[in-house]
Amino acid sequence: MKVLIEFEKNPLFFKDPKKIISCHTHDEVASCFVEMEKAIASGHYLAGFISYEAGHAFEQKLATDKGYDFPLIYMGVYERPVKNAVDVRSISRKAAGRLEIVTTNKSRQEYFEDIDAIRSFIERGDVYQITYCMKFLLGYKGDKYALYRELFDAQPVPYPAFLEAEGFSVLSLSPELFMKKNGTHIVTKPMKGTWFREGIMNNLFGGHFLEHDPKNRAENVMIADLLRNDLGRIGNNIRAPKLFEVAGYRTLFQMTSTVTASIDADILLHDLFKALHPSGSVTGAPKIRAMEVIRQLEGEDRKIYTGAIGYITPDKDLMFNVPIRTLLFRGNAGEMGVGGGIVWDSTPQGEWDECMIKAGFINPLK
Repeated sequence: MKVLIEFEKNPLFFKDPKKIISCHTHDEVASCFVEMEKAIASGHYLAGFISYEAGHAFEQKLATDKGYDFPLIYMGVYERPVKNAVDVRSISRKAAGRLEIVTTNKSRQEYFEDIDAIRSFIERGDVYQITYCMKFLLGYKGDKYALYRELFDAQPVPYPAFLEAEGFSVLSLSPELFMKKNGTHIVTKPMKGTWFREGIMNNLFGGHFLEHDPKNRAENVMIADLLRNDLGRIGNNIRAPKLFEVAGYRTLFQMTSTVTASIDADILLHDLFKALHPSGSVTGAPKIRAMEVIRQLEGEDRKIYTGAIGYITPDKDLMFNVPIRTLLFRGNAGEMGVGGGIVWDSTPQGEWDECMIKAGFINPLK
């Protein structure tokens, strides 16, 4: 497996793993984390991903005996990363092919019905917010790394990654940090809140509109509070030093908040991921009930989408993104999840339009 992590403009390239730690059932998740601890203790790096559905294994009421057709955990064990930029960018020199959007896995009517169902859950008090997702089904004949490079060049993001393994490729053009741990300090940056750059006014002032929009601020602070709670399960000195930060991308503006904590530098990886994975920004609140509703309504596995991609050092420092704007290919067939936070005043048409625009970063390459 080859893993290229380009977080915060610091490329790390992992290749030729000593072994792959992986599993396809919830019963195997805990033993994978034991193997990961052993690999780190022996001085190795880990790089790869943890799928969204791996998070079900951490809660008894969510865990099942289902066998998944896509890995729940897929982490390579490496001696060290390659940091030479020439080596990193020479993974492939081929030109990108043509990317085709085949269809979506939900019709407009089905999507509208699901948004109405979520609003009913909110009305009953079951949940406050649900991050609901649909999928774009894709076709692509060509070199996957060339496509990743072209997508990144068209719209740079701070947390991109590329993975190539036997049977699948992952192209993650993510703007969202899941977590970053250095020693005893851990940072999370949940992303919630979107404003599109259509029209002169939105292009010029959309960031200001987003920062001060009551609906988007309410969504954002709700998830920031969820992350405060999750971090409080494993750490102390919980802080939110930055709220409602807005970043601009080619097609939209998005809002993040920063939540930090102090934790044990040697915390078990299983305990860390059990507390935080998946990120509250991709579930909603309250988290466990939101995940139950998501499984009921979405109807299929998210896989890598909204899971976690990243690396872990022998010192247990680590960094993972939230793989949104992420394409998963198996052969020439691909999928890309797109979603948003649904609250009481969300409308089916408004959320559908948001999904269409969020998928717009691949439009120039169709």
